[in-house]
Amino acid sequence: MLCSSNIRQKFVDFFKQKDHHHVKAAPIVNKEDPTLLFTNAGMNQFKDFFLNQQEAPYQRAISTQPCLRVSGKHNDLEEVGVDTYHHTMFEMLGNWSFGEYFKEEAIACAWELLTEVYKLPQERLYVTVFQGDEEESLELDQESLNTWEKYISRDRILYGNKKDNFWEMGDTGPCGPCSEIHVDIRTEEEIQQQAGKELVNTGHPQVIEIWNLVFIQYNRLASGQLMELPAKHVDTGMGFERLTMVLQGKSSTYDTDIFVPLIHNIMRLSHKTYGKDNKVDIAMRVVADHIRAITFAIADGQLPSNTQAGYVVRRILRRAVRYGYTNLGFETPFMYQLVSILAQQFKNVYPQIKQQQSYIEQVIKSEEESFFKTLAVGLHRLEHISETLNINGQQVIDGPTAFELYDTYGFPPDLTRLIAQEKGLEVDEEGFQKALQNQRIRSQQAAVLEQGDWHIVVKDVDSVFIGYDQLELIAKVIQYRSIYQKGEEIYQIVLDQTPFYPEGGGQVGDTGTLIVGEQIIAVFDTKKEYERIIHYTHELPHDLHATVQAVVDVKKRNLIASNHSATHLLHAALRQVLGSHIEQKGSLVNEKLLRFDFPHYTKVSPEQIREIEHIVNQKIRANINLHEVRSMLLEDAKSMGVTALFGEKYGEYVRVITFDPYFSKELCGGTHASATGKLGFFKITAETGIAAGTRRIEAITADAAENFIIEQLSILNQATEALKKPNDLVKSIYHLLEEKANLEKKILSYQAQEVRSVIDNLYQHIKQVQEIQVLIEEVKVPNVEALKQVALSFRTNKGPFFLTLTSIIDQQPHIALFISEELIHKTQMNANIIIKELATLIQGGGGGQPFFATAKGNDASGINQVLVTARHILEKYIL
Repeated sequence: MLCSSNIRQKFVDFFKQKDHHHVKAAPIVNKEDPTLLFTNAGMNQFKDFFLNQQEAPYQRAISTQPCLRVSGKHNDLEEVGVDTYHHTMFEMLGNWSFGEYFKEEAIACAWELLTEVYKLPQERLYVTVFQGDEEESLELDQESLNTWEKYISRDRILYGNKKDNFWEMGDTGPCGPCSEIHVDIRTEEEIQQQAGKELVNTGHPQVIEIWNLVFIQYNRLASGQLMELPAKHVDTGMGFERLTMVLQGKSSTYDTDIFVPLIHNIMRLSHKTYGKDNKVDIAMRVVADHIRAITFAIADGQLPSNTQAGYVVRRILRRAVRYGYTNLGFETPFMYQLVSILAQQFKNVYPQIKQQQSYIEQVIKSEEESFFKTLAVGLHRLEHISETLNINGQQVIDGPTAFELYDTYGFPPDLTRLIAQEKGLEVDEEGFQKALQNQRIRSQQAAVLEQGDWHIVVKDVDSVFIGYDQLELIAKVIQYRSIYQKGEEIYQIVLDQTPFYPEGGGQVGDTGTLIVGEQIIAVFDTKKEYERIIHYTHELPHDLHATVQAVVDVKKRNLIASNHSATHLLHAALRQVLGSHIEQKGSLVNEKLLRFDFPHYTKVSPEQIREIEHIVNQKIRANINLHEVRSMLLEDAKSMGVTALFGEKYGEYVRVITFDPYFSKELCGGTHASATGKLGFFKITAETGIAAGTRRIEAITADAAENFIIEQLSILNQATEALKKPNDLVKSIYHLLEEKANLEKKILSYQAQEVRSVIDNLYQHIKQVQEIQVLIEEVKVPNVEALKQVALSFRTNKGPFFLTLTSIIDQQPHIALFISEELIHKTQMNANIIIKELATLIQGGGGGQPFFATAKGNDASGINQVLVTARHILEKYIL
């Protein structure tokens, strides 16, 4: 039986022998396409080749690409684990032709690899071809049909409709007919009972698509129209996990050697067995799949967070933890212990996992710890909901509440349902689904981005960046389009040459102006999509064929450049002070500040901060000239010892930035100061932790650093003047703080006496109503804490007790409500419910527990009515 690593290698070797260039996998976190959070297909990195926006450096290519499909059009998340072959993260094996060979050679290669190299039995294979589509005037893919007839019997060639056999990357972009290869892995007995051709594309788990050959010959415009591409391309994709399942004779991808080591370790950690209980099996598949997606994303630089790609990673991780908690009995972090399995599995293919193993483990463990705490809080919240429903004689957790448990505390509906059943409660399923759908609609509306088609002004001209050497030049518009984001129309303009640096590597995009005759157009941002530099504006040139004077905002660019150069110096200083494990995990560089994220497991001490600042400022005072090599082979650069970043996609040639070859050498495409002296001064303004084992430093240079020092000196002078210029300012401040602490102790002592006096006085006002002790009074207390202290002092009284106190504190009305446990049990009264009614009388709100609740309002005139209403409420319950 072939092991998975051999299966992958045979694929690579086969196409390399056929002159295909082996292209390194792109990062799984997609940083080049604003329409994608993650790389979801092997062809993503070749998109501009297909659209003829960029000339391919090779005509044939092959790659093994980790992909993530959990959002947008390709969303498999909810199916993962439930069946035995869907995955969030999977490897896509693919071969490409950029305008060279087409259908005949692509089909020939696929057939040869599957039947002669992998030795798949021909009688188990079926193929599909596009049958055409009358609505779009698309005809039968006759060329594919004729080619397949050379290799496989006609009765094994099936027609597929537009849904199954016309591939589209998205709503717009490259597309074309495709030919799928399916394999029947059922038993001989099952095959005799029903022909495999009847099960193709029906969702049968053992008659499955194994390879998709896409023939890209169209571009789908935003208008919906299909436009013929000037060159025809081949884009194929074969799921590595499915291929391995077939070749290893398994009926599930989770039974292959890709997943078995993970599942064995999950069994070891959970003390449960795979294959005996469906709920346990699903949970183990979810965990085994999700740890791969999370690990690859973190290795490529994406930390879990609450926004965009980071939110998706966090959601995947929490889904796995929920299954581990619900079905496998985990109550403490466990997923991080699986990273070592992946590091070993992929050490020769994706070495970044092994190289960052410890860091990835720390990040995942921290996320797990945080989520387990959230689950504990959610359980407490669910307990409170249950108590309230029981007191009110209700048995249904309403939809919005169930959704709050899901959205805030990570409780899936099945977990809420399970706990509710244990407590004799039900869940409003329809209400939950409605709340969930409303959130999805809100999310879609917030993220809506409508893109128009690119309009070509000048054909066959590439956009060239000249901004390292010039900040102003004459250019021509070669492309433009309009986009709508959150209802606002924005224009994207591409010039034949530009001085504007596009956002990338943490550095923000340039701003400035485009001058066309007397028209001045503000450029408010510059971004890059693959190799296309795009200027964002709110208007188009009146004359699109006129020359354009492109002018970068020089002051802003220089400030950005200073902060970017300081980032390199900071990186080197951190490695010198903290150790060689320091590497960039994220950055932001703009005209105001620089931000640098890095792996480190302890807080950077004040002494270390000062040392880092000192090293950087020494390099600034040395006024070291920038040395750059614009184009160097990546391998040559690495051999020089330059620092490369995980998760960044580097081409064959790279740019190397050096400030002192023995101090800082990095791969970087950003803009920089010509010499370190132009940074002026460097100052760290903040050092914080942002995740387990990840710290963040914020710092400033140039004008911002100068202003910071001036402001700090001004504050220092003011403090000195206020304290009448003492000889030792710090000693004087500590003396004042000591005096303040002594005075506060005396005040607390006086307040305690005052509270004791109020309590003693209130005992004289307790009234007996039937068997109940009742205290409903307005009191004078110094603060809210004192009001609570007074109210709760009566908890020690024996027998049923009802207390309502009001007080005006800092000109605001407050209420405290206490009901003894004995009275609650006897009357089903609930302080949390009653306080809400009383709070409306003072135009406020409140809450608490069944026995004690408080409220604050804005209308003190309602205080007396609160006392009257409290008496009426008591009477309603006892009479």
